[in-house]
Amino acid sequence: MKNKRRRSTISVGGMLFFFFLIAFIMQVAILVFDYIEDRTSNNGLIAVLVLVLIFILSTLCTLIDFFRRKIMVDKPVKKILDATEKITAGDFSARLDLPVKYNHYNGYDAIMEDLNKMAEALEKSAMLRTDFISNVSHELKTPLAVIQSYSSMLQNEELDSETRQKYVATINNASKRLTDLITNILKLNKLENRDIAPEYERVDLTAMLSDMVLSFESIIEKKELNLECDLDDVVIYSSGSYLEIVWNNLISNAIKFTDKGGSIFISLKEHLDSVEVKITDTGCGISRETGKHIFEKFYQGDTSHSGEGNGLGLPLVKKVIDILGGEISVKSEIGKGSTFTIILKGTGADE
Repeated sequence: MKNKRRRSTISVGGMLFFFFLIAFIMQVAILVFDYIEDRTSNNGLIAVLVLVLIFILSTLCTLIDFFRRKIMVDKPVKKILDATEKITAGDFSARLDLPVKYNHYNGYDAIMEDLNKMAEALEKSAMLRTDFISNVSHELKTPLAVIQSYSSMLQNEELDSETRQKYVATINNASKRLTDLITNILKLNKLENRDIAPEYERVDLTAMLSDMVLSFESIIEKKELNLECDLDDVVIYSSGSYLEIVWNNLISNAIKFTDKGGSIFISLKEHLDSVEVKITDTGCGISRETGKHIFEKFYQGDTSHSGEGNGLGLPLVKKVIDILGGEISVKSEIGKGSTFTIILKGTGADE
């Protein structure tokens, strides 16, 4: 609202300037005409002098308007065009200097301000795209190098059966990691471009979480984890396929980052106008600084487990929660574990 008031004030000021300028010129013309008329009765001379006066005043108005346009129109337009040419050529670092004085803020300054914001957004987008390509290339190279290396070693006919099986298992793990990476990239890309529209339906959240936990039963037993669940009976109107992405990533992360013999606690609570899901583990935890970046693509706070993921799970979760209009937050302490809290707005399957 502040910017609108500024532009409105400057516009009224310009109108008043031209109003008083025209009024002044007309008054001068009238005074000169009266002055000439009082001193001569020669109508021809009066007409010539008045014509000369009109020419002089018109020239004066033209010069004033010329310099006004030069300073107030041509100069800012040239700055804007220079900046747009740079941005069009791919130089997103182009910025326009804005006047700091209140009375100098006008419509062109508003355009420059918006142009700076656009250039900043494009520059950030270009950087993210470059980082994304770099990270994808790095993540692809690792499993591909493993597959290439171990497949070459498998060609050795002197390998014993145990070693051969070990190499095959390594190749399978690398290929699975590669498949997961590509799958997550495609999912994230489709979510960001809204190519996958959420299909809303009645979702039995209690049954969904229970089934998801059961799908990890073998891994939980293998790591001898203590699992506790406190689930209210909740049915909501949401997208089941979207929510499966969320629970699958968060529960698998809790299992992955919790050492053998640790604990995982999952709770589901229904509030007046929202549903709250908490997934707590007693794993390695993350620092506060890591928590600021944990939802960024390819960011992995715990590098000791980097071989087990690709840094796209949590960004995928965050994107899903944003699309569904919910909220996600994390509280964690190094060495004590983490708690992810998801708030889904609205309850009831009849919404």
